[in-house]
Amino acid sequence: MIDRIRDRIAREQFTPGWLGCFVNPFYFARKGLYRNIVGLGGRITGVTLDVGCGTKPYEALFRSTEYLGLEINTTSNRSSKKADFFYDGSVFPFNADQFDSVVCNEVFEHVFHPDQFLGEIRRTLKIGGLLLMTVPFIWDEHEQPFDFARYSSYGLRAILERNGFEVIEFRKSVCDIRVIFQLVNAYIYKATVSRNKYLNLLFAILLMAPFNLAGEALAMITPLNEDLYLDNVILARKSGVA
Repeated sequence: MIDRIRDRIAREQFTPGWLGCFVNPFYFARKGLYRNIVGLGGRITGVTLDVGCGTKPYEALFRSTEYLGLEINTTSNRSSKKADFFYDGSVFPFNADQFDSVVCNEVFEHVFHPDQFLGEIRRTLKIGGLLLMTVPFIWDEHEQPFDFARYSSYGLRAILERNGFEVIEFRKSVCDIRVIFQLVNAYIYKATVSRNKYLNLLFAILLMAPFNLAGEALAMITPLNEDLYLDNVILARKSGVA
């Protein structure tokens, strides 16, 4: 019973339902990402590479025939990530034109040389292959000191096109008043987080859930603001011309 509860809470961190409103400090951000990835995930097929795969939380949302995860080669990543391959942070350990699709979620802000990174994605992706990428726009500094950039929709479109990608669809995730409530909860989380996971859960229920509930209610009666949003969600195609 306890194991089932733990598994459910773990799932709610990336694919939040109603329970996520009470146990997930990043409820609005993760809910928005999940919904947008569901909406575009059916386009991701064939042999797929997940760059910066982490625990592969979205693997089941894609129609891949083979799904490979790639991570930076560190002791921590080798012990905690579900990667199939590790690399030095520079050159992907794959052949050119190897993948039908590439997924890259909440990684690009941690890349110090974005053109080189996109060049590696393009090199290993087949002509016409698809890239599904999510990148934060409004978010706190995280995973310090490896947090290097924030990108607007215009900046991302420009850098993708410069590196040989055609943007097919561009979405702004959570572009309403819930942005404000998510930032409040991010502040509370940073101020209260500890090594005690049960204490963290208690704080989420008592301190953060009320802001999640208030944000959901106010989002129904307040207007959208497409200039203020949490995440960029992009579906792009490798063009035939660099």
